[in-house]
Amino acid sequence: MSLATIHSRALLGVDAIAVTVETHLSNGLPGFAIVGLPETAVKESKERVRSAIINSGLAFPNRRITVNLAPADLPKAGGRYDLAIALSILVASGQIESRLLADMEVLGELALDGRTREVQGAVAAILGAKKNSNKILLPAANRGELELVGYTRSFCVSSLLELLQHFASGAELQACTGRKQANQVNDTACDGFPQVKGQSLAKRAVQIAAAGGHNLLMVGPPGSGKTLLANLLIALLPNLDETEALEVATIKSAARMSISNSDWNRRSIRNPHHTATAVALVGGGNRVSPGEISLAHRGVLFLDELTEFKPSVLDALREPLESGEITVSRANYSVKFPANFQLLAAMNPCPCGYASDPRHECRCTEDRIDRYLSRLSGPLLDRLDLIIEVPALSQAELLQESDEVMDWKQVRHKVSQCRERQTQREGKLNAELSLVELGEYCRLNKSLNKLLATSMDKLGLSARATHRVIKMAKTIADYEGSGEIRERDLMEAVSYRRCQFIKSIIR
Repeated sequence: MSLATIHSRALLGVDAIAVTVETHLSNGLPGFAIVGLPETAVKESKERVRSAIINSGLAFPNRRITVNLAPADLPKAGGRYDLAIALSILVASGQIESRLLADMEVLGELALDGRTREVQGAVAAILGAKKNSNKILLPAANRGELELVGYTRSFCVSSLLELLQHFASGAELQACTGRKQANQVNDTACDGFPQVKGQSLAKRAVQIAAAGGHNLLMVGPPGSGKTLLANLLIALLPNLDETEALEVATIKSAARMSISNSDWNRRSIRNPHHTATAVALVGGGNRVSPGEISLAHRGVLFLDELTEFKPSVLDALREPLESGEITVSRANYSVKFPANFQLLAAMNPCPCGYASDPRHECRCTEDRIDRYLSRLSGPLLDRLDLIIEVPALSQAELLQESDEVMDWKQVRHKVSQCRERQTQREGKLNAELSLVELGEYCRLNKSLNKLLATSMDKLGLSARATHRVIKMAKTIADYEGSGEIRERDLMEAVSYRRCQFIKSIIR
């Protein structure tokens, strides 16, 4: 046989696109050509494949070799096609029977001695093969991802020689076993959070934000407990279900991040530094890769010192906050990344930080404060559900023993039940409801509509902000076990938009 076909997969964003590796051996001057829009790393696979075949004790055909990676208009990058190209050459030259690779997708980079090396985006490739009921062969270094998905028709090898020995002996490749039972979140991690003294309003807001997946901004002077409150919200979030965990694992695999089977269902927490660029935050680069907002998918994006980020970087969050995804476009293709994250932000009220602290005198002029606050645009603030002030505590409040004792384990259980109630009713959290779903699940009676209209006029709320207030009111009602939105639920939701900080920006 002088023609062979092996199936593989390309990585485009977080999607694994089917690729066919076609190899033809013909007479003429010996040569090795790869076509099908290969990038530099793919072109260099010629030398890796040649050395790997020879060092595995096999004959490299002294003929004209043409390898086509189809479809031809799809960019091909990386060394993920090495193993598929090597096997296709061996099949075309008659050294391996084609039936041994029937219905099998092959990915893997080869070292010069024939050993296999880890490939990027293995989780997406496994899920793609599983969808088509195909076998899939990956390097042994990707065993963790194989076990995570738990697909029974998945296999891995450590070298080309090991694979050839399997074929020669007629033995079946050993299928990868399923993942180990994931560890549960250690609830004792919550035991330190009652040390957040005072700040009863802020702690209530954190619970509501966690219960409905709402975006939260905390404004307060240094040392008022904003970071501790952020940690509290993170600890209150429940584990991911299996579908969500695989979504997150797919993104991490595409970004070459390690995935641990012991905590695979933990929510991702991303805390980028304020010097991060827009590309680092939303994704992109020469070889398009997911950014921080995609790595925070189904988890939390924590932006500390919010106003220290460049305004252009913050405004890049506006579309994904609304749609839950981000599209990165290039000249001949576009990549869509999931970005359904919960935004948690903290900032000081002024450049020196002490504008709202009665114990310290603020050294900032009014113009300087205006320039500082103007870094946050009105459209971005519209997409924040809760904006709360975290006041500084007095020394007496800090030193005294707190009389408030909260069982954070019980609170976390209550938050989990509230989120489960929403997903059973709506298929999603309240914060993710569309305008149509808002009218279906969050209806207000005439008196509440009138009350909300009055509040809109007094606070100058936009239509988007008003819709977010209604979603918050529904979350508060769910959290308190009420089937319908009550007046007190609505008023509490409105109170989270009464922050003096907002008025200082939108005036």
